[in-house]
Amino acid sequence: MNDLYRVRRILGRVGLYAAALAVFLFAVFPVYWVLATALRPTGEIFTREPTLLPGELTLEHFERVLSGVLIPGASFWSFLTNSLIVTVGSVTVAALVSLLAAVAVARFRFSLRSAFIMMLMIIQMVPVEALIISLFVNFFHLGRTLDMELVNNLSGVFVVYVAVALPITILMIRNFVAAVPKSLEEAAAIDGASGWTIFWRILMPLVAPGLGAASIFAFITAWNEFLVAFTFLQNNTGAFTLPISLQYYFGAVSVEWGSIMAASTLLTVPVMIFFLFVQRRMVSGLTMGAVKG
Repeated sequence: MNDLYRVRRILGRVGLYAAALAVFLFAVFPVYWVLATALRPTGEIFTREPTLLPGELTLEHFERVLSGVLIPGASFWSFLTNSLIVTVGSVTVAALVSLLAAVAVARFRFSLRSAFIMMLMIIQMVPVEALIISLFVNFFHLGRTLDMELVNNLSGVFVVYVAVALPITILMIRNFVAAVPKSLEEAAAIDGASGWTIFWRILMPLVAPGLGAASIFAFITAWNEFLVAFTFLQNNTGAFTLPISLQYYFGAVSVEWGSIMAASTLLTVPVMIFFLFVQRRMVSGLTMGAVKG
């Protein structure tokens, strides 16, 4: 009986590992195919019998993307700079505002507090595609009223990215703030800690995992966004971001698939670097703060 139970347990584990491996391969294979296509010669990409492994490795597609020969009047590095400016700026502002708003919502009682939380939930469910026309029109007229350039400029895209990220990031960080026992803050206050000290030395380290998760969401959303940037920057090629630059590789009679895959690979590198950096902060945030001996 024990042997039969042991065999069933082993078979169950094998089946579970096999299912996990299948899910992993299903998720990773598109990423591998993008990288493999980026490293294939052009003649091998358009063959009728594609192979799983590249027959020959080449960096010609990466060189064409980085040199900017396919995009007249602009370069990959200018697109990268624009993306970094608008993305890092929007993530920083959204994280700071979300942290302060989450603390206020989780720790203080004020009128219409429940209505404010409900409004955040409703707003974050509305897709940007449904708002893009009204956003463009409002920003256009607002820019003329304030004598500012909000259209055909990165400033308008920056404001939209912050506004889109705020509802979900506030809700995410609020849950982490609410999970921190108030007794920790009260004990620190009894010991003579000021409100600023309690915020930075007690609350902030414990909320760091939620702040990291919200930052990852805001970064990926802003970094990969295409529609808002293309709509707001349509007449300013010098302010284009990386996702918009991919359209240049689709010609009237041909498609530069190798360059598209190379540019897509380069597009994911900053996201991976940011994720690894924030992940380390998330792990350290779980072991720091008031619960540390």
